[in-house]
Amino acid sequence: MPAMKRFLVILAACAALLPAQQKKILVVGDAEVAKELQSVSDKVRVVTVTRETMANEIADADAVVGEVRPQDVRAGKKLKWVQTMSAGVERVLHLAGGADLRDSNIILTNNQIVQGPEIADHALAMLLALSRGIYKFVGDRTTETWQPRPYPGIELNGRTAVVVGCGGIGQQIALRSWAFGMTVVCVDPEDLPYSPFVKKVVKPDQLDEVVPEADVIFISAPHTEKSHKMMGPKQFELMKKDSYFIAVSRGGIYDMGGLVKALDSKRIAGAGVDVTDPEPLPQGHALWKFQNAIITPHIAGRSDKDRARMIGTIKENVKRFVDGRPMLNVVDKQKGY
Repeated sequence: MPAMKRFLVILAACAALLPAQQKKILVVGDAEVAKELQSVSDKVRVVTVTRETMANEIADADAVVGEVRPQDVRAGKKLKWVQTMSAGVERVLHLAGGADLRDSNIILTNNQIVQGPEIADHALAMLLALSRGIYKFVGDRTTETWQPRPYPGIELNGRTAVVVGCGGIGQQIALRSWAFGMTVVCVDPEDLPYSPFVKKVVKPDQLDEVVPEADVIFISAPHTEKSHKMMGPKQFELMKKDSYFIAVSRGGIYDMGGLVKALDSKRIAGAGVDVTDPEPLPQGHALWKFQNAIITPHIAGRSDKDRARMIGTIKENVKRFVDGRPMLNVVDKQKGY
């Protein structure tokens, strides 16, 4: 064997014995997640950072788990992947100069679908509390009052649910609504695959056609430039008398003034909102005064099982990232979901 060829064979053998270059992954503010990810592969080096210490580590980082700011993207010359902990990505794409990430070649993944079950449970819990009048009886505990009549309980069977946004969360809401005997109409910009739980799907520009049909409107769409305030004052005016409004994705999708007016004029029978604009909902806001407005502090995505699912998805994406395989839950950065 010629000397040069022998040299190349030996060099290749030596290279094979060397450890592969590790991918540097930053985890923003969550040491528990960082510990979980470090155990995924010896091909990664995981570093926990805060927003303040991010600048010290971002220059040679390959990936970030958590939110990034425009200055982080600009400083991350090697950055190839960003994973958000939540399903919503508007904070990194559309707020505070998100174009740095939006217009880059960096892959963005999120936790869509992962939080679908508990958010859908929360949405239906709000609807049931309103339609069954549970919220009225909660106050009776303080006075120890037994007041069974009058009781105008509403049966969901045979009613119509309009689900605005039929992605990972919306499909779960559709399934639960169907299980209660409701007819489900989805409003979504995408061509959705057939679902036995959904009677029909319409595009967002047809929203005004289906709002008057709804006995309940669920807001489960991502907040993008196109969905901003899509449920405006006009749409609240179009709502069926004594219908319900439930919002569990982002407060920016509906007009708060329109909702307050609909409740104040008794056009709708009640509302359940886990998300508001502004958020947090300030003391003294008009929405607080309505007994038939159930308000929770953006906690619909929390449950005893959600964190394990979220970490599981991220761990799988770490494996795929280091192996060069397609990632899960890749966001179309131009669309925002």
